[in-house]
Amino acid sequence: MKDIITYIVVIFMGIVGGGASIYILVSIPVMLIWKIYRKFKYGYSMFD
Repeated sequence: MKDIITYIVVIFMGIVGGGASIYILVSIPVMLIWKIYRKFKYGYSMFD
């Protein structure tokens, strides 16, 4: 019984950790592209 609970916890932690990693992997390039776009289109600072 303990083995089943251990496997369930490990799978759950893998899904949560993987989701966070994918979010970071996608959001950082999107944010950089958005800031560069605003810089050239509207002249805003990239640090706002």
